[in-house]
Amino acid sequence: MKTYLAAALGSAALTAGMLLGTPAASAQTAAYPTTAFDVPYGASYVRGTLTWYNRSVGAEGVLRAVGCRRAWFGAYGASGNELGARSTSTKCDVTYPIETVIPADVPGGAAYVIVCIDDANANPLRCERYDRP
Repeated sequence: MKTYLAAALGSAALTAGMLLGTPAASAQTAAYPTTAFDVPYGASYVRGTLTWYNRSVGAEGVLRAVGCRRAWFGAYGASGNELGARSTSTKCDVTYPIETVIPADVPGGAAYVIVCIDDANANPLRCERYDRP
């Protein structure tokens, strides 16, 4: 009986030691997915990186305006409905930094973003679609 009890206690102690001796999983934040964008129009362009958050999309980059141009960003849900949009003001003959957040306040965030380079009157000259990775 004593041998059985000693074996059982030894096994329990070994199991507890293994569990207590195992380091806890470190709490790391997963990086948000990103997508590069590049929409040229003649010598002008809008380019940078989209960062896909849970309920918004960050856009960081530059607008290179030769003549007068604007950059426009629209976030869309899986069903194609617009969730939010942002644009720069009209910029003329300049390289202008862009840093904005496009609202996409639905569970899971935006399914895709459309990035456009517009003329001075906000008419699209060229647009590209970028899907969430």
